[in-house]
Amino acid sequence: MRGLISLAGGLLILSGCNPEEPGSTSEPVVFDSTPYVLESGHFPTPTLPEDNPLTEAGVVLGQMLFHEKRLSGDNTMACADCHRQHQNFSDASVLSIGIAGFEGSRHSMVLSNLAWHVHHNGTHGHGFLWDGRAATLRDQVLLPIQDELEMATTLEDVIAKLGALSKYRDQFVRAFDTEEVSAEGMAKALEQFLLTMVSNQSRYDRWLLGEGTLSTSEERGRILFFDEFDPFNPETSGADCAHCHSGLDFSSHQFVNNGLDSDSEMADIGYMLVTGDESDRGRFKVPSLRNVMESAPYMHDGRFTSMEEVLDHYDHGAVSSSSLDPMMEYNVENGLGLTEQDKLDLVAFLHTLTDADFLENPAFGNPH
Repeated sequence: MRGLISLAGGLLILSGCNPEEPGSTSEPVVFDSTPYVLESGHFPTPTLPEDNPLTEAGVVLGQMLFHEKRLSGDNTMACADCHRQHQNFSDASVLSIGIAGFEGSRHSMVLSNLAWHVHHNGTHGHGFLWDGRAATLRDQVLLPIQDELEMATTLEDVIAKLGALSKYRDQFVRAFDTEEVSAEGMAKALEQFLLTMVSNQSRYDRWLLGEGTLSTSEERGRILFFDEFDPFNPETSGADCAHCHSGLDFSSHQFVNNGLDSDSEMADIGYMLVTGDESDRGRFKVPSLRNVMESAPYMHDGRFTSMEEVLDHYDHGAVSSSSLDPMMEYNVENGLGLTEQDKLDLVAFLHTLTDADFLENPAFGNPH
């Protein structure tokens, strides 16, 4: 199991040992195709890329790259700096901060269970990133490196820096049977690493398997979470969270407008940037709620600092717009009618989705 970010491009191969690298060895480095066995637990077996099979060597290379600060223009920032493991591979900044101290345009997305994310090769389907502009995970990891507000460099520059280091040339041999540090190789290695990041060992998972119990408050929150909202009987209906946060990963992986802004106040049009379709204005990808209590702030722009603020939004804060999800219409006019106890119980249930093993697993940590 492991973590994420991006790299890529040109070619520059320097053979021999770099004098600045300690501990070089004359032992021959050889290609190693040993498969990496992805432990799915009680999740269904995922469909993995056929042209990029997981290998032990490929996953190790991806882990190295995810934590490599040379992927940034000034060598100060790695993918892991905006995707911190103990914060569910997100970070505490409202808008993620790049190498020059510039704020990005969005909050960093969480990274877990990416092997089960559904996408349709970018054809108006479910891509990666908040707005879905990356058709595949392999495409996604190449983007932050080149973003002027994030890592602010070029793929050619990264390839030159990594190609000068024998540890990367050697690991490329082990992973891909070539010394050439390339954009495609970096993307594939990062994709492999990210696909190993499985979170399914929470208290809720143990409860699902009959190996644990939920408290009265947690159980009441679970029922509220999964029960549909009934506008004609609001006092006995649920909070309808599972409409968007469904399945074992607690995400539909769809793009939804959840009532954050009216049309006139919508500064970020989200999925519409990709599709050009007016009906996609203000739609963003539904994130997983696994480990959600460890990943504040919330929403694509980090506007809510606590889960209590999130629940208040869904209870009575949603605003109408031309592309608002139809299931949110009831929230706009009359709200969900959640009591303070309802909110406490929902928060108690969400805490059961925290997976300490995932947040502390050294397989996702810094190998350098």
